[in-house]
Amino acid sequence: MSRYATDRLIIVPDDIDLSRSPLAGHLDAETYVLGAFNPGLTRLANGNLLMMVRVAEALRTPIFDNHVHSIRWDEGRYGLDPWPLDLVDTADPRVFKLRGGGWRIIALTSLSWLLPVELSPDGLEVIAMHYDKAVAPENSLQCYGIEDPRISRVEDRFLMTTCSISPERQSTTLYSSQNGLDWVFEDIVLDHQNKDMLIFEGEVGGEYWAQTRPLGDLYFAYPPGSEWRAGPSINLATSKDGLYWKPHRKPGIRPHSGTVATARMGGGTPPILTPEGWISLWHGVEPKEIIGIYRTYWSLLDRDDPSRILRTSHVPLIEADPELTRPIEDQVYIRDVVFTTGIVDGGDHYIVASGEGDLACRITHVPKSVFA
Repeated sequence: MSRYATDRLIIVPDDIDLSRSPLAGHLDAETYVLGAFNPGLTRLANGNLLMMVRVAEALRTPIFDNHVHSIRWDEGRYGLDPWPLDLVDTADPRVFKLRGGGWRIIALTSLSWLLPVELSPDGLEVIAMHYDKAVAPENSLQCYGIEDPRISRVEDRFLMTTCSISPERQSTTLYSSQNGLDWVFEDIVLDHQNKDMLIFEGEVGGEYWAQTRPLGDLYFAYPPGSEWRAGPSINLATSKDGLYWKPHRKPGIRPHSGTVATARMGGGTPPILTPEGWISLWHGVEPKEIIGIYRTYWSLLDRDDPSRILRTSHVPLIEADPELTRPIEDQVYIRDVVFTTGIVDGGDHYIVASGEGDLACRITHVPKSVFA
């Protein structure tokens, strides 16, 4: 049961019209919406909200002819790649792993593209789905799709970071817009496996700031008794123009040794400025089975030096709610996951957008008093 009076799913897979998908007409195979989730969020000039929804489009029957198939963009077309079943591990419904070799190599069971969805000012009603303005792969570094948009408005520009997937690199790419609806691809801004890049909604000391989350399979230990836990953490970076970024020498938000709930962590929403400082919502992952338990937490950062953490709450702000997905239980394929990706000011509350179970888009009205 949610702790908030307003907390509901606003977009579910059946709301997506795949006849208007960028993939429509390209594949000689039936597809379906595995998930419509992890939306970026911003407010448009007309007062409505713009939610950029990640649509994960998957094959209805990925396994045939003794192969599992994945979708790939190639020079303006979409096609299928076959992988022999005896070479792969399909335990995770989102990916399959290729066996053998000295590296962990995966392929995806879906290809993601981004759908702009216009909502009412309170985020509780769908006004329009802008299929004509969908953001889809357009070059080889995005051949396996575009994932997890985060939207920041900095002065008169909308900036959207995305994760672009390919065998070349798993990189962070930047789009910009003058109106929040028409997006232009700018460039790669962070290279391989640096995910969850969140640009602060405003400059600090005349510079752009961002949270980043580089991944790896090796971390150095903190000394015995440290309050921190070694592993993925939220770092900081600065930029003069939003394109070229320099890592900040001081750390950002780190996992705490006293709880396994943040054994793995990463950014959630672009930090927004309040009278007290920057509010940053982020996700912590408690180990459990293959995927883990994803929850949303928050920290308050100093307005002039975002590396200074003024307050952090170890009580989850938002948790997965099985009651929300009960009406679409037949489509649920993972549990215990909420992934918060957008926030806007709603007056006496914040309107928070999340992905629920890698399946649907969730809107939560969080009272500002929660952060006091």
